[in-house]
Amino acid sequence: MKRKTTKQKVLNILKKESEVTIVEIMAYFSISEIAVRKHIHELEQQGFLKKNTIKQKVGRPYHTYELTKKGHDTFPNQYESLPLELLQDLEELQGTQAVNDLLSKRMQREKSYFDNEIHTTAFDEKVEEVARIQDEKGYMVEVEKTEDGHYEMKHFNCPISNIASTYNQVCSNEKMVFEEVFSSSEVISHTCITKGHNYCRWTIKKPKEDD
Repeated sequence: MKRKTTKQKVLNILKKESEVTIVEIMAYFSISEIAVRKHIHELEQQGFLKKNTIKQKVGRPYHTYELTKKGHDTFPNQYESLPLELLQDLEELQGTQAVNDLLSKRMQREKSYFDNEIHTTAFDEKVEEVARIQDEKGYMVEVEKTEDGHYEMKHFNCPISNIASTYNQVCSNEKMVFEEVFSSSEVISHTCITKGHNYCRWTIKKPKEDD
């Protein structure tokens, strides 16, 4: 069995014990506390764990350590593979139409989310809001306004690419959502991550009434 590094051992301790003090961590090590603290500090700087300050009625405050989400994500999980596998199982059990219906249901939920989040009819502001929402969802969005008043929107990441690569309806549904959000505009899809491009690129044309 491959020997665990000190950092991996610290992460394992926090995974098992949830929230611990340096004294509790040191019970697992034979190396010096200074060495262990150095590794803990590096893990904290890298965002894998966080330090909590616990105040007491009597005596000095003390610190505890716990994993962040990034720290938890270093452990094996099925976040990426499981949703795709479930869709494939659904298709095998109930057919392609069942998958289409499920993805259409997701599209309706996306539309409703945009409707609830966007409170402006102004074209420029609406583009800004959509970009913000997509960026918060992990799409790594960049937006640029053209000389014609249109917008070029790029998604440098696709958080659901594992599903979209197998079920292309996800991409076409996304276009339909944008077309509904920008109902007075023409929405054009130029490139797509799931088709091997570096990013998804969209053109959202300025509404005709704004010309």
